Amino acid sequence: MKAPTYLRTKDTVGIISTARKISMEEITPAIHLLNSWELTYKIGQSIGVEDHQYAGSDKERAIDLQRMLDDPEVKAIWCARGGYGTVRILDLINFSKFLEQPKWIIGYSDITVLHSHLQNFGVETLHATMPINVGKNTKEAIQSLKKALFGREFKIEIPPSELNRPGTCEGVLVGGNLSILYSLLGSPSAIDTKGKILFIEDLDEYLYHTDRMMMNLKRNGYLDQLAGLVVGGFTDMKDNTIPFGKNAHQIILDAVKEFGYPVCFNFPAGHLDDNRALRFGKKYMLKVKENRVVLK
Repeated sequence: MKAPTYLRTKDTVGIISTARKISMEEITPAIHLLNSWELTYKIGQSIGVEDHQYAGSDKERAIDLQRMLDDPEVKAIWCARGGYGTVRILDLINFSKFLEQPKWIIGYSDITVLHSHLQNFGVETLHATMPINVGKNTKEAIQSLKKALFGREFKIEIPPSELNRPGTCEGVLVGGNLSILYSLLGSPSAIDTKGKILFIEDLDEYLYHTDRMMMNLKRNGYLDQLAGLVVGGFTDMKDNTIPFGKNAHQIILDAVKEFGYPVCFNFPAGHLDDNRALRFGKKYMLKVKENRVVLK
């Protein structure tokens, strides 16, 4: 995997929205944050534009992303928010110039589309908080993004969950939002999980649909040859009038029960205020012990 160049002071970060609309006011905390890190910024034309729920038409959002990908002054592209829409512009993008000199693509949720697509080009990306969330993020989440962008090594150590499956493994970290990973299966943007550590998270899904997605990943061979599984936030999950009978963590554990790799729950990443940065495409070590979990 190829890692983009780490940032230095005075470097430029582009801010765009590939999915849902967002205002300049909503990204102001992120601009203040970049200033505090002594970074400069360029605001994309998709910020402050709307086409129903989108940040402009598909063509407008694609042009904005293409411009930032091709701009030699821009060293990282920070997607302003998720929602839905990135997949609609993916096939309009020419990544050839970007691949000559990769830059950090930063975001989560719907930005899993870009993470997954670029994994297949052999480029590392950053699953991390976005401008829409900066005002509410924990100090640890913000610091993890800074350390990742500036190339400072860090590890994430958390308390154990009673559902964890102990073990130690190494592997390249891949994944993102479960609903997006599920939607990309069968396309050229689907990820390869063989021998890798898979990270998953999701928001506002029905429990029965979470089971459906996990069964689809399992039946397509995406779960049987993992090195390990890291489960982030499964936030605001929903149930039907007739209860499904399992929570999200139990559904996931049931889907991987026949496999022997380590599994970690309650990892601080996803639709959470404490959304720690993860480098997709980077080799990690995962240690799931009875008294702690370490990812480094």
